[in-house]
Amino acid sequence: MTALDRYVRLESEALWRSEPEGQRRDVTLSFGDATLVIADATGRPLAHWSLPALIRQNPDESPAIYAPDEEASEILEIADSTMIEAIEEVRKALAKSRPHPGTLRHWLTAGLIVVTLLLAIFWLPGALTRQTLAVVPAPKRMEIGTKLLGYVQEETGAACQAPRANAAAGRLARRLFGAQTVARIVVVPELAQGALALPGGIVALDYGVLQLSDDPAVAAGFILAARASVLHMDPLEALLQQAGLGTTFRLLTTGEIPDAILRDNAATLLAGPAATPDAAVLSQTLAAAQIPQGPYLAAADARSGNMPDLGPDPLEGQTVPLILTDSDWVSLQNICNI
Repeated sequence: MTALDRYVRLESEALWRSEPEGQRRDVTLSFGDATLVIADATGRPLAHWSLPALIRQNPDESPAIYAPDEEASEILEIADSTMIEAIEEVRKALAKSRPHPGTLRHWLTAGLIVVTLLLAIFWLPGALTRQTLAVVPAPKRMEIGTKLLGYVQEETGAACQAPRANAAAGRLARRLFGAQTVARIVVVPELAQGALALPGGIVALDYGVLQLSDDPAVAAGFILAARASVLHMDPLEALLQQAGLGTTFRLLTTGEIPDAILRDNAATLLAGPAATPDAAVLSQTLAAAQIPQGPYLAAADARSGNMPDLGPDPLEGQTVPLILTDSDWVSLQNICNI
């Protein structure tokens, strides 16, 4: 049973004014279908007021004064406390049951805000990074990698330079990555990781790796391992992830990365352990470059005490192309002694 059902037979006397300045008139009140019925002494209806729209002019005072609208175009004075309580209860019940047009809009707006925030938090950074990586040209990547290498050299020592050795490093890069490669091998005096892949195809190589063996396959293995370790993530992407959305947006719009960001990234790279590529990926990378696994694995074990398990060597029993001539290899091995 609703509140209106309980009071359907309730009647009460009241004073009614058909206009604000009009004369008061004795009337009888009763409840209709969501309305308050105002009738004369004979029971003839004089007016029907919407119960939800009723406005009480004097809350908590008696007699209660009601109006049917904001303009108070009519006035009703009720002294009967039972009728007053009934009107208030029925009005509240009807207000709760009627639809609220703004509620759905508010929920939709809140939902849209939540979705927008979720997109901004989870989708936008990745989408912005992907877009940036897609439009940064190779020369700009090389420029970023070269600047980053400069900060790396603050810890490793300046890159070793010698004309013949530099030429040998270029030939080694082409042997490993193809004749059209833009990859560049740079030898530094001391790099704990052995080799480090940087943006723009730059690979920093520890001079000590060149001294591990007289077989150039060892150095080739370290270089390829560094490249294999970043196949799942572009070195520039890793840099942007560390730097944050602001740096990504700046690179996209201006083509620049602040020097402080590059210095921090260099410090992070040098503080971390040597990258460990997936064994299957490294095996495939070595095989694709036609570099046998054995020399690299033995040198890696001697250097770190940990020999990666790459499984059977696909090149086992095969004759591989020459990696470097003896003169090129000797020049490269002595690059930091000149």
